[in-house]
Amino acid sequence: MRSGLSRAGTALTLGLVLACLTASLFTVHAFAARRAEKKGTIRVSGAWALYPMMVKWAEEYQKLNPGVRVDVSAGGAGKGATDALGGLVDIGMISRDVRPEEEQRGGFWVSVVKDAVLPTANAANPVAKELMKRGVKRETFVALWVQGKQMTWGQVGGGKSRDQARVYTRSDACGAGETWAKYLGKDQEDLQGTAVYGDPGIAEAVQRDRLGIGYNNLNYAYDASTGRPVKGLMVVPIDINGDGKLSKGESCYATRQSVKKAIATGIFPSPPARDLNLLTKGKPTGLTRDLLLWILRDGQKYVDEAGYIELPRQRIAASVKKIG
Repeated sequence: MRSGLSRAGTALTLGLVLACLTASLFTVHAFAARRAEKKGTIRVSGAWALYPMMVKWAEEYQKLNPGVRVDVSAGGAGKGATDALGGLVDIGMISRDVRPEEEQRGGFWVSVVKDAVLPTANAANPVAKELMKRGVKRETFVALWVQGKQMTWGQVGGGKSRDQARVYTRSDACGAGETWAKYLGKDQEDLQGTAVYGDPGIAEAVQRDRLGIGYNNLNYAYDASTGRPVKGLMVVPIDINGDGKLSKGESCYATRQSVKKAIATGIFPSPPARDLNLLTKGKPTGLTRDLLLWILRDGQKYVDEAGYIELPRQRIAASVKKIG
């Protein structure tokens, strides 16, 4: 009887010891996991074109890494480059080509997504119907923004309207302005018109002006919830081949999805379609590197939802390899 009790006591003791060891190991592993949790702040600033996409990426990345805070602010591609190269932020959002002088200052960049700049007019434009049938030739855009030519809407889009078109451009150094200027064969500094700050600003200015014409990035020209042009705006079709009418392939402006398809298949001209980039001072390390790799590997599944166009897989792979 004593022998049985002794064996039972020994078993109980061993069980308690094993339980304590298991609990200790669990505590050690939990402590190690807490130590391995990513913590810190990543600061991002720059292009309005990338702002909605970057906000979405930041939200999803923070869900996976609650110890990390990603602060995102817009202010134009020029500000993003200046902030990143000056050490004010970790990542600059650049909605244009990265300039050689920026690379010479240590700028390291990767392309992450594709977007486009679109001409926009007031939805109550006096020749709206003609515009949707004929579009506007590149040479007409050049006359308005580069030559500063005074033109009636009848001259711009057809019809008999004698109302003069009122031209708007961006006041801030931005990828949208530079991309639109590049399409017209010039630099942003060459664009004429009433200068307005920011993508939302130029959209609002045109919404208030029945005779206004401006340009906006894709996600400021179209409503995210409906996929249709933002209320009060119309997207002005580009007569790509300049024949004075819109062919089937050129009639892609009714919805954001149809424009995205035209960009992805190469129908829409480049520029004003272009890659959007993220810039760092030197090769990224730590949390910044982790976020960039996540954007390229896992964050791409949010691109279509946010209204952007994915880059080809080989381009994404090249960006991942570049980061290393």
